[in-house]
Amino acid sequence: MKVLITGATGLVGNIVYARLAAQPERYDVYGSARRLRASARAETMAYTDIPPERLRLADLTDFAAMQRAVEGMDVVIHMAAEPNGNAPWENVLNSNIIGSYNVFEASRLAGVKRVIYASTNMVVFGYLGTEPYKSSLAQGLEHITPEDFPPVRHDQPAWPTTYYACSKIFGESLARMYATVHGLSCICLRIGWVTSDDRLPGPRARILWCSHRDIAQLVERCVNAPDSLRFDVFFGQSNNRYNLVDIQHAKDALGYAPEDSAEDHLA
Repeated sequence: MKVLITGATGLVGNIVYARLAAQPERYDVYGSARRLRASARAETMAYTDIPPERLRLADLTDFAAMQRAVEGMDVVIHMAAEPNGNAPWENVLNSNIIGSYNVFEASRLAGVKRVIYASTNMVVFGYLGTEPYKSSLAQGLEHITPEDFPPVRHDQPAWPTTYYACSKIFGESLARMYATVHGLSCICLRIGWVTSDDRLPGPRARILWCSHRDIAQLVERCVNAPDSLRFDVFFGQSNNRYNLVDIQHAKDALGYAPEDSAEDHLA
């Protein structure tokens, strides 16, 4: 299976590249990126070098370059984006909106069978200001039970609080449109908080955290999902005691079996 990972020199993109590239008998994997070197976030982790013949240089805003990057691929894993959750509108517009359109349209024209779109759990952060989440976080998770902290489901309305999160909802909408109108299999992953050192930066991050091996496993399960899966949305977090979002849907539909828990990885 020929697989392209956009943003393969970035944090999550490189984690996924490493997992797939370690299985050459199953995947013929390539990466695309704007530059040869690792991104700032990926520089501080155990980075996997991508051979020059496996890396296709392409800016997301350059449609012709994206066409060349996706040519001949069976699956495109679209990880490249403006990663700053508080990025200004101009950055979000170019990388996350125009860039996402270019990836989906180039994939359609190239006959790609599936696009896996990297969204974010930030598309539901608006719920944090409502009950029971607001009170639970104010008093501290140690004073409540998981039953007091029901996870937000994948089928609840999105509730963004930044331009970045809005851009990811746009990408999810593009995915659904391409699945409906063009028959392209599109899977959206609302990825949690992945850190370069694979540890939690603090106790409150445990409602959002996802380990390196769990996100890599989930992406690989999306790559190998049945062809009949036309469109769906999954949250990507580890098996945390308190999760803001519901990962049961990914377990049921994809066989996702997270191996890590935030409580075991506090910094």
